[in-house]
Amino acid sequence: MLRPLLLSLCLALPTTALPSYAQTQRVQPEIASLTQTLKIDALIAVMRSEGLASGKEMEADLFPGQGGAAWGVVLSRVYDTARLHQIFDTALTKALENDPATQTAMRDFFGSPLGQRILALEIDARKTLLDDKATAAAGAMWGRALNADAPRAAQITRFAEINDLVESNVMGAMNGNLAFYRGMNAAGAFPESMPEDDMLADVWAQESDVRRDTIEWLYPFLMLAYQPLSDAELDRYIAFSATPAGQKANAAVFVAFDAMFVQVSKELGQSAGHLMAGQDI
Repeated sequence: MLRPLLLSLCLALPTTALPSYAQTQRVQPEIASLTQTLKIDALIAVMRSEGLASGKEMEADLFPGQGGAAWGVVLSRVYDTARLHQIFDTALTKALENDPATQTAMRDFFGSPLGQRILALEIDARKTLLDDKATAAAGAMWGRALNADAPRAAQITRFAEINDLVESNVMGAMNGNLAFYRGMNAAGAFPESMPEDDMLADVWAQESDVRRDTIEWLYPFLMLAYQPLSDAELDRYIAFSATPAGQKANAAVFVAFDAMFVQVSKELGQSAGHLMAGQDI
């Protein structure tokens, strides 16, 4: 299933009441069923592990020694998997509410034995890449395939291009970074309030680094995830992705994850901003 990687983001918010976003929006039962088919619960569980790990790195970079136990509580609380799933379902409902044909196509493909296997392989690969040594090994594997002009490298490249994975992930990460800035600004992290234009300029200044990081993670991930698939099986996935329904499905899933990442990135900025301003969280 196609979704933003955005590995640099870590979700957090103040330890006061959680926002009511997920509680006030409508989720269609059909979408809740669809996201079960898409194994969103399992994917969000991996994202929780990623976020808890990157949250520790964020503390060391932005406010070393200031977070204490409260920061760990913040990270754990916001990474409530049921809440994140609800946010995803809500956004996906909005993205697909007038498109039952795409919903049906997603169920037909991802609910098939091949589709379920693909989803499981993607989740397993993401778990594997939580380990730095495994990440380096996957990068080396992709590098060898690319340098040898291997057929699998060509398939992976075509898959990424058809689904616009690089551009979608770059823009998603930059949207998250802007939300992070806005959260920090609202929390008073800067000596003076930062104008929106300055935040946008800073985010765009990061574009080349975000693009490089995305490419360096994306292709090894795809190579690792789809290694067990035969060429014919991967071609079937590519063919589905190239259909109008596959394109709409990909776009809708990105929209749903963007909604989740933008909201929680702003909350992360708010929490970090409070600490950097010397306030309690």
